[in-house]
Order: sequence, then structure tokens, then C-alpha cells
Amino acid sequence: MILPGTTVKVINADDTYYCFEGLVQRISDGKAAVLFEGGNWDKLVSFQLSELEAVNLKKK
Repeated sequence: MILPGTTVKVINADDTYYCFEGLVQRISDGKAAVLFEGGNWDKLVSFQLSELEAVNLKKK
């Protein structure tokens, strides 16, 4: 289940952000706004929920 605060990975192979991981900021109308951070830049991008997969951050 994807909720705000969830770390997600982009699974749409046709997307520029494919395999990027980010943090869900908000969800509305079947879309999620995902925050990507890297060094000195931040980017907020909207995706369909079907294009995202929750990332399991637990150690094995």
C-alpha cells in the first residue's frame, strides 16, 4: 500500500525516472507526487499509482 511518507520505486520502463527511488509527498485522484533528492537538487514529480512500487527498507 502506498501512502504519504512511503519510499517508492518507479517501475514504468518508458519513464525518464525508471528505477529512481523517492518519497511520496501526497496522493490525489489516483496519482502520487514523489519527491526525488540528489545532492543539491530536489524534484517533485507526479506519477500514476500503477507506475510505482513500494520499497521494503527492512534489513534482511
